[in-house]
Amino acid sequence: MAIKQLTIFVQNKRGTIVPVTKILADNEVNLRALSIAETNDFGILRLIVNDEVTAEKALRDAGYLLKVIDVVGVKIGDQPGKLSSALEVLDNADINVEYLYAFMARTERHAYVVLRVEDNAAAEAVLTNAGFHMITEADINKL
Repeated sequence: MAIKQLTIFVQNKRGTIVPVTKILADNEVNLRALSIAETNDFGILRLIVNDEVTAEKALRDAGYLLKVIDVVGVKIGDQPGKLSSALEVLDNADINVEYLYAFMARTERHAYVVLRVEDNAAAEAVLTNAGFHMITEADINKL
């Protein structure tokens, strides 16, 4: 049930994200979530898109170095403490969160969170058992 994330390595300098977003736009790929982390020399651009296959091909054809990895997507209530509750479920199950980022959904009652963990299946199981709704690729495509 994991969702696909594109991890793209880019230079850490002005304007380097513009070509990535242009390539995606030219190939009619919609961004659903985006996160960027940086060091002095390079950035790591993480994307959730509506069409991972098209995005991957277009970016590879343009010479970008990227990986496609499985991440966990979880829908949480848009209320104080809900993210903490989800993270506590994972912590209690001894599941480490390597990183996370949130993205906008077309609802006022929920937020979507992307989690990178060591064991997606275990994370999904404990979150589902705790009453959280997991996000699927089909959910991403509806946004």
